Amino acid sequence: MRAAGRADDALRPVGITPNYLDYAEGSAFVRWGKTWVLCAATVKAAVPAWLEGRGSGWVTGEYALLPRSTATRTRRETRGLSGRTQEIRRLIGRALRSSVNLKALGERTIIVDCDVIQADGGTRAASITGGFVALALALRQLVDAGLVDQEVFGQPVAAVSVGLVDGKALLDLCYEEDSQAEADFSVVMNAAEEFVEIQGAAERRPFTRDSLGELLSLAQRGIRQVLGLQQRVLHG
Repeated sequence: MRAAGRADDALRPVGITPNYLDYAEGSAFVRWGKTWVLCAATVKAAVPAWLEGRGSGWVTGEYALLPRSTATRTRRETRGLSGRTQEIRRLIGRALRSSVNLKALGERTIIVDCDVIQADGGTRAASITGGFVALALALRQLVDAGLVDQEVFGQPVAAVSVGLVDGKALLDLCYEEDSQAEADFSVVMNAAEEFVEIQGAAERRPFTRDSLGELLSLAQRGIRQVLGLQQRVLHG
């Protein structure tokens, strides 16, 4: 058994509080085990210059670790973003864009900020999962105001982490497990059970195709649970 008696195929406790902020068009506070992420969506009536005049919108993601979200202080990235931060921002943006009909959005940009208050593994998964809730709330506001059609909504998306630790396939790695993993992955899927993105690598030793299949099946089961939670938060 893992920490707190968790089974290999069990998620940590996950909670999403919608509309956590007063001023953002959409927001969500995610508590995923000891990983806490605040997600906020901002709608702008403009698009990047390269999209102007094309009648299409844009969705992008931002990501930051707050200084004491980690065991030792993480330096604020005031002099340029690290490669890790840039990679995660792009992942969040790609994942969230896949859930929106950008043509139906019109020439608007939605920026989803994901700020990690406390990090204990799985910050990408928590950011994408909470980011989608914040994004959906912002889109609902646009629909309710009559500014866009309901067709702006695509398939909901969510993410989980999976990995091989001591030869075992585990769902939803905490930091301690992630730091010991032979291989670890971040997996993004939508409600149609289509893969949006798979990021992963061997950290200590190569993995087999059978192991990869086992990890993706594990991720799929975990994402079903998280998608269900998102829908209860948004429609319950």
